[in-house]
Formats: sequence, structure tokens, C-alpha cells
Amino acid sequence: MPNSLFRKKSISKIMAEVNAGEGDGHSGHLKKVLGVKDLTFLGIAAVVGAGVFSTIGGAAYNGGPGISLLFVITAVTCGFSALCYAEFASRVPVAGSAYTYSYVTFGELVAWIIGWALILEYAIGNVVVAISWSGYFNNLLVNVFHIHLPDWLLVDPKTANTAFHTASQALASGATLTPDQLKSYQFAVQAYNNAPVLGGWHIFFNLPAFFVVGFITWLTYIGIKESKESANYMVIFKVAVIIFVIIAGAFFVDTNNWKPFMPNGFTGVLKGVSAVFYAYIGFDAISTTAEECKDPQRDIPRGMIYSLIICTVLYILIAMVLTGMEHYDHFMGVSDPLAFVFKHRAPWIEKIVSVSAVVATTSVLLVFQLGQPRIWMTMSRDGLLPKRFQKIHPKYQTPSFATIVSGLMVGTGALFAESELMTNLTSIGTLFAFVLVSGGVLLLPPQTEGTGKFKLPYINGKFLIPLLLALFVYLFRDRFFSSIQHIGEESYQEILFLVFLLIAVILAVLTFIRNYSFIPIMGVLSCLYLMIEIPVVSWECFFAWMGLGLLIYFFYGRRNSVLAAQQG
Repeated sequence: MPNSLFRKKSISKIMAEVNAGEGDGHSGHLKKVLGVKDLTFLGIAAVVGAGVFSTIGGAAYNGGPGISLLFVITAVTCGFSALCYAEFASRVPVAGSAYTYSYVTFGELVAWIIGWALILEYAIGNVVVAISWSGYFNNLLVNVFHIHLPDWLLVDPKTANTAFHTASQALASGATLTPDQLKSYQFAVQAYNNAPVLGGWHIFFNLPAFFVVGFITWLTYIGIKESKESANYMVIFKVAVIIFVIIAGAFFVDTNNWKPFMPNGFTGVLKGVSAVFYAYIGFDAISTTAEECKDPQRDIPRGMIYSLIICTVLYILIAMVLTGMEHYDHFMGVSDPLAFVFKHRAPWIEKIVSVSAVVATTSVLLVFQLGQPRIWMTMSRDGLLPKRFQKIHPKYQTPSFATIVSGLMVGTGALFAESELMTNLTSIGTLFAFVLVSGGVLLLPPQTEGTGKFKLPYINGKFLIPLLLALFVYLFRDRFFSSIQHIGEESYQEILFLVFLLIAVILAVLTFIRNYSFIPIMGVLSCLYLMIEIPVVSWECFFAWMGLGLLIYFFYGRRNSVLAAQQG
């Protein structure tokens, strides 16, 4: 049985099937219409969205101007993973992303786990983006068109209930409230009381979020060409707006706001990990479109790296401008930071930002909704999911059934889900995928001449990795000794920190002995570290999702695996 759980797909067999036009054994073909420009635009479309228009506000409040460093750290972390993705994409240019790569290197069980994690990443990620889109869309309706939707159509039940109880307690306490606090609390109570009641329950759901998911699902259903063209136009518009905001905002920067640079220390900066990393996961979606690329072995690596560099530069500049225009502590509870900083300085710019935010988040939805059905399609081809998921529409040449199912899944979540938990779940699923892809590169056979058009640079990590680990332990020595001394009383977060150090020591020793390449090892370690900074409640939900996935695999996937049938 252990052998059957870790049976692997052969790169040579996959490539033979692709070259023969069999597309990994499936019936029906996807349109090859994407070039390097399209892939770069898709990457930017996915990366520049809710992060820059929304979650950067909370990160700025916790980390101050120092969040610009967090963007650098996150970009470097993603850069290690992106190079490993590029190596895989060059050698295994088929749909499936990290799922397919893990099937080649780790075997079927790990491939299933990562595929299941990717389903979580894309589905939950799009729920978050749809909720964010709804907020910006409502702001646009109110501030530009003066249209007011009922409040109970714009928020999930948990957020509404929490806001009502918090507001009720604050108003009943008799505490002195500022005019803004009083207005906010009165609004929360009024919105709750005005909501329709069914069976004693106040009804709340996010209708605009559901509608935008429906529209994007339709767009991805009718074709990759239409999706590509829509994404390209949206990227051009939103990047132009962001550059305009950076230039316009520079005139309002007060350098005194950059002092102190890290008001809450490095710990405060790291509190923004989930929000910032969530903004970067888009380059992963590029690899899911491999079978729709004209030259995937050349263009996918370039598209990933180009989009990552462009987005990092934009994020650092926008972070410095925002924290230069407003003192960091003014961003508490601000969900639309770009509009917020111009509200009293240049209201006409605020309206432009509101329009751009709607476009930006729409483009993110589009790319993620392209990626998820292609993961499901590839898992179905391997027999791990029912055959209907691999169905290609005869006219539109898209994975039609998988697109509809993913749309329903995301749309339902967008109606009722709470945003903050969803953001953390997206980040943990993505980091998990990055860890496996980075580690998987070490297991690939040596590349022969002409195998791929991208080759991961080899940098011997024999001494570099142990030295960097020693530096890390020195910098975090207080946390290490505190965790050891109070191990019985520590939170799960500190236990995770100690587990990370143990894994890091093992990898450092193996790297010293076996001369492992620096880039993939750093990809594994940096992603693992970011994972331990994510709240424990997200880990609990993640393990629950993984448990459900394993049940499905053992009761369905393992028995119906195509590879199992081929190996007799």
C-alpha cells in the first residue's frame, strides 16, 4: 500500500502525451492563445488587487512605514518559489500547477494533498476578493451615483452580528464616544434592526459579491481569449491609476510620518504577513494556464518573474506614499486606504480610486476563477475526481463543468463568509503549495540538453544555508529562549516557531552534507516561516479541510486513479 500511495507520474510520459496531442490522456483540447505579454498581464491582474486597495491599510497600521520591508521580504520569498515554479513549468508544461509538479516528484498522495490545498487557495481567495469587490462597488454606487443599497444586502451574517453586539455594548456602557464612534455604532445597530427577520434570525448576505462571481464565471466559461483580453484592458487601466496615485500622492508626503519606521518593531511588521502575502499569490495562477500557452516552456517562467518584479516595485512605492501621506495609526480599521488618503486632500482622486478598485478586484477574480477549474480538470484526468470535471466545452474549449462548480462554490461563500478568516486560509494554502514546489525541485532528475527553456541557477547552499540559519537564531534568540523556558505555557504560535527551527536545522544539515541548491532550500524555509506567523485558528481550519480531502482520496481517488490502472 505505501508504494501505491506514492506512485509517480513520469515527465517523459507526460511530455510524450502532450507532444502527441493527447493532452495528458484527455479528450478535447484547450486553445493555445497566450503569449508572454498575456501571462505577465495575468500575473499583474492577480497580484495587484485587494492587497493594494484594501488589506495594505491594516498592514500599515500594524507595521507603519516598515511594511515596505515586508513587501521586499515577501517578494524575495515568492521569488524563490517563482524560480522553482519556472523550473517545473519549463519541464512539465501542462495544466495543474503545483498539483502536477508534486505528482512528478512526491507521488500521488502528496499530489492529492497539494491539489486539495490549491482548491482551498483559489476558492477561498476568490471569496475574499469578491467580498472586497462588493465593498468598493458599494462605495462607487454611493459616492459617484448616489445609489444606496439596503445594508443587509452588503455584509455577511457573522460580521453583522459581531458589529451589532459590539455597538450595543458600547452604547449601553455610558462611555464617552467620539462623534465618529457614535455614528458608526448607531449605524451598526440600525442596520441590524432594519434587516428582514426569518424564523427569529436577522437575514444578512452579500448580494453584489455573489453577482460579480456569477459574471466572472460566465466570462471564464465562454473562453480563454475573451478572458485574456478583458484582463489585459483591466491591467492597463489599474496600473495607470496606481502610477497616477503614486505621483499625485508624492506631493502630499510628509517625511515626518516615516518616523518611527517600525513603530511596533519587526513583530508589528510581520503581523501583516497574511495581508501582504495574500496579495502576491497570483503568479501561481499563471502556471495553471500552461496548456493554453503558445510556448509554455519559454513564456511561463518569464511571465511569472516579470509580473513579480513589476508588482513588487508598485507595492513598495504605494506603501511609502500611503504611510508618508498619513501617520500609520490613522489606518486603523481603514478598508479603502487609497481612497482614504485623498478623501480630504483631493476628493476627485478618491472617485478615480473607487472606480479603479472595482476594476482591479474584478481582474483578480478573473484570474483566480480561470485557475481553479483547471486544477480540478487535471485532477479529474488522473482519476482522482469524477470524469465530469475534465469535460471540455466543444464550442468554447474551456473546462465547462469545473468552471460552473467552482463558480457555485465561490459564489455561495461570497454570500455568507467572513473576510478575515478567509484571507488567512488563502495564505496558508498557498504557502503550503510553495513549500512543496520548492522542495520538489530538489527531487527532479538532472536536466538533459533541450529538456526545457528555463534552468534554475545552481548556487551551492553548503555554507550559505547554515550561516543564514545561525544569523536567524541570533536575531530571534530572545524568542527562542523564552519559548524553551516556558514551553508548557506557550501558545501554539511559539510551538510552531520551535517546530520551524527544528525543520530548519535538519534542512541546514542535509544541505551541508548533500550540497543542496540554495534557491529551493530558501524557498522552503522562507515559506515555512511565513506559515508560522498565520493565526492558529487558520491552521485548525486548514487541517480540517485536509482531513476532508484525505477521506475523499481514500474512498474515491485512490481506487479510481488512472496511474493505478496503468500500473496494474
